[in-house]
Amino acid sequence: MHTVTNKYLLAAAICCFAAALAHLGCIVFGSDWYRFFGAGEQMARMAEQELWYPTIVTSFIVLVLLVWAIYGLSGACAIKRLPLTKLALILITSIFLLRGISFVGLMPMFPENSLTFWLISSGICLFIGGLFAVGTWQQRAVLGGRNA
Repeated sequence: MHTVTNKYLLAAAICCFAAALAHLGCIVFGSDWYRFFGAGEQMARMAEQELWYPTIVTSFIVLVLLVWAIYGLSGACAIKRLPLTKLALILITSIFLLRGISFVGLMPMFPENSLTFWLISSGICLFIGGLFAVGTWQQRAVLGGRNA
């Protein structure tokens, strides 16, 4: 049985790959990229001092985004089905949407980040979460199997 690739999950996966590349750019190109993407002056200074913390944190984010992109491709039927795809897509959707709406509560924890950073990054999270939500909903019949 051939299934059509889900365009929403495919777009969500592409967005995750793009976000992973942007974060990887911060590691490769350093403090200017951390500043441009709104990571805060403290992260930028640590990158200038060649401390490991920004690289470790950003590498973790890159890894998570890549895994999420691969699960998006799996749910879209663009690659072989991964274990627990349905559960993973529900969790990924929830995390993106929660991050998108919870920025007001997160802002005090990261006072160096500008309001512009919070609005743009939250909007991006809501957009990607929306893609995952619509795509997962559309694929619910395909993903409903025991090994989905």
